[in-house]
Amino acid sequence: MKTQKNKNRSTILVIFAMSIIPFAIAWYFAKNPETLRLGANNGELVTPPVTTESSEFAGYDRFSADNLKELQGHWVLINPVSEEGCDTVCEETLYKTRQISLMMGKDISRIRRAVVLTDKTVEPAFSVQWQSDGHLLKILAMPGLQEKISKIIGNPDGAGNLLIMDPLGNLMMRYPVGFDPYKVRNDLSKLLKISQIG
Repeated sequence: MKTQKNKNRSTILVIFAMSIIPFAIAWYFAKNPETLRLGANNGELVTPPVTTESSEFAGYDRFSADNLKELQGHWVLINPVSEEGCDTVCEETLYKTRQISLMMGKDISRIRRAVVLTDKTVEPAFSVQWQSDGHLLKILAMPGLQEKISKIIGNPDGAGNLLIMDPLGNLMMRYPVGFDPYKVRNDLSKLLKISQIG
């Protein structure tokens, strides 16, 4: 008889716990939303996405001016470059984006790479490797675009950061200085898999 009472008590406690625990967890996450990571992306989503206009982009050099249309309809990996030029961090970031595009395999044709410069009067010190990179677009940002990028990144320089722009021209994901190229590749693979455009 005593054993049956204990079993009944245990059953009641389990049922009570099963009804209370989900509410306790939900209450905790409601009070501490920063502890809940939604989705499986490694980058920081830009919410809401920042829309750009084609008039905000200009080619920094002849090659980029001739190929400016390549920014439309493609996923674009954007590296802001500081006014002082392309330092070691900048060079490493450009190398990473090159590796990311190569890692994309058959989807490489859906991706473009661009550096965004803010001052036409400053000639950035790109290494010979990047000067001869036939796929890297050098973009001069018009004031509106400069403002948008600074707002997303949080500082006017932004060197070493990576932004992803979707085929419709929306800046929609950001990676900070020192980002892991494999994590970017994983995010990009998912985006390309579900995307019906670009």
